[in-house]
Amino acid sequence: MVMVKRKIVKIDEEKCNGCGQCIPNCAEGALKIIDGKAKIVNDVYCDGLGACLGHCPEDAISIIEREAPDFDEEAVHDYLKSQLEAPVFSCPATQTLTLQEKNVEASSTSSKSTLRHWPVQLNLVPIKAPFWDDADLLLMADCVSVAYPDLHGKLLKGKSVMIGCPKFDDSRHYIEKLTEILKQNNVHSLTVAIMDVLCCNGLGRIAELALDGSGKMIPSQRLVITVQGEVRRA
Repeated sequence: MVMVKRKIVKIDEEKCNGCGQCIPNCAEGALKIIDGKAKIVNDVYCDGLGACLGHCPEDAISIIEREAPDFDEEAVHDYLKSQLEAPVFSCPATQTLTLQEKNVEASSTSSKSTLRHWPVQLNLVPIKAPFWDDADLLLMADCVSVAYPDLHGKLLKGKSVMIGCPKFDDSRHYIEKLTEILKQNNVHSLTVAIMDVLCCNGLGRIAELALDGSGKMIPSQRLVITVQGEVRRA
């Protein structure tokens, strides 16, 4: 591989907190959260133009000149295509289930489950499923389920849910998957529930980009959960 001296993104790992806000702004998919830090997946995917600059709250991204392989637009195209088509690991636990109606109609106390379907992780849920149609969707950060004391009684009841973490998972895949779910199903509304911590803002941004990409006018709201379990509108 021929190396040339050119402009390329540099991530200061000491400053980076893994919030993921830079990820959606790299159209080439060169950046990814790995072990809690933003990193370049492959130098050939980074064009060095710096579209990700200005989207880092920690000022951890800069453009430098160093030796690297040339930017390869064809490689980028193949990489992005592979990310869309990559099969999701399958196991019996990911079998799609629509749960019994009695769970949907559970009382408002937190002693009964109001979960309407399985699976719930955004990486694992199907794009087309009966529980998305005519549904109010809840996109929820993983940690909300631990912090919010009445998850089933108030937040989850009557909604079809997806959970994820923008800090440790692939934000670009999240955007693409959620966009297709919104496009291909008759969704009534989208509620985004995030924690009151910086890295969780990425999930809200993912929802915004997916809503824009869907081409639909879907009512949405964002709820912020504090570490004390209180809820407020963003």
